Amino acid sequence: MLPREELLKGCRQPRELAHLIDLAEEALRTWEPVWSGFVPADLREDAEQRLGQLSELSLSSWGGWPQAERRGLLLQRAELAAGDSDTAPLTTSLTAPLTGLVVSGNFLFDPAEPDDVRRGLLAAGAAADDLGDIWMRGDRGAQLVLRSAAAATLAGRTTLVRTVEVHLEPVPIELLQLPASRSPRELSSVEASLRLDAVASAGFGLSRNRMAELIRSGAVRVNWQGVTSPSRELASGDRVRLEGRGELEVVEIQPTKRDRWRVRLLRR
Repeated sequence: MLPREELLKGCRQPRELAHLIDLAEEALRTWEPVWSGFVPADLREDAEQRLGQLSELSLSSWGGWPQAERRGLLLQRAELAAGDSDTAPLTTSLTAPLTGLVVSGNFLFDPAEPDDVRRGLLAAGAAADDLGDIWMRGDRGAQLVLRSAAAATLAGRTTLVRTVEVHLEPVPIELLQLPASRSPRELSSVEASLRLDAVASAGFGLSRNRMAELIRSGAVRVNWQGVTSPSRELASGDRVRLEGRGELEVVEIQPTKRDRWRVRLLRR
């Protein structure tokens, strides 16, 4: 048995991490690799830090594309893990059972965000851990990665995303139009304040009004915590994540001579 109490100490998501510990114990007991469902990036990082310290266990992850935020975790005995990678698709028989899904509809008059699509798929019968990353394709709908079993269940169905009826069609992942890969890059901006909406709009290249809307809708997290106040002030070291658009790290903040703030950001 793993040292469960020690592994859970101070964890922000104890129930979710406890489930991953259950899977790890199953993998160790049966000598059979076990895939988790999709987990969000904060839980994955926490699991990698806590379970990764166990010498007998190996963790790797895959979410269907190299920069996936939501990923499934592969838990297996360390002896079985030679050659696997958490930054590229697994090419052995341990490949994650993932499929693509095309969500087609006309969003010209009722634009949607990935969270809207997620809610529509949950209403159609998908489970939360069935669904990986979701990205919009303009006003035509969305695409996503999901577990193959869920794709088979959703195939050919229709559901509502906001007020739009959408059609669901599974496709191989290689036929998806994946989001553009992002190389880390440094940005610099001078802002009148350190408000979240001001700094994030500069970092993500969105208007401040649009950024404020996304924050109020719950699409933005700071240091993995949900934030709904656009006026939240940022500090050096803060990490701002916007679903589908990556992450900003506040690297440095310096006051200017005109009572403004020069903010250096790293966008991933």
